[in-house]
Amino acid sequence: MKKIIGLLFCVLVSLQLSQAQQKIEPAKAGVQYGKKIDAKNAISVNKLENNLKKSETFTGKIEGEVVEVCKKKGCFMTLKRDNGETIMVRFTDYGYFVPADLIGKKVAVEGRAKVKETSVEWLKHYAEDKGASKEEIAKITKPKTDINIVADGVYVIK
Repeated sequence: MKKIIGLLFCVLVSLQLSQAQQKIEPAKAGVQYGKKIDAKNAISVNKLENNLKKSETFTGKIEGEVVEVCKKKGCFMTLKRDNGETIMVRFTDYGYFVPADLIGKKVAVEGRAKVKETSVEWLKHYAEDKGASKEEIAKITKPKTDINIVADGVYVIK
């Protein structure tokens, strides 16, 4: 009897998780993911870069264009920089996910930004989640120091 109840519980949990994954709302102006935020007082990605040259961290809102979203489940995204590189945005405690149709949209994120080193292992993990080929992943041999954001919430501006 205990085994049947345990199995039934596992099935119910699995169904609940699969339903939660399907409830990610499509990206359109005004939609929010994670903590409820707005775009008021958000600084640009360029201003963030300048702030982090003077200070180790930044806490607040950042505005930018989404370039990539994790293809597996929307567990991270990247924001466009003027120099062609991107800024990694992860979500607090993986508490929410974003849809793939967020690519090309202007968003505001609220959270903490800092310059940090990302290990080769994590760079390969992110590349895999982005859908990179095995050859591209194999070329990752050095850690990368760059801006990283951990966002409590995302707001779609347009």
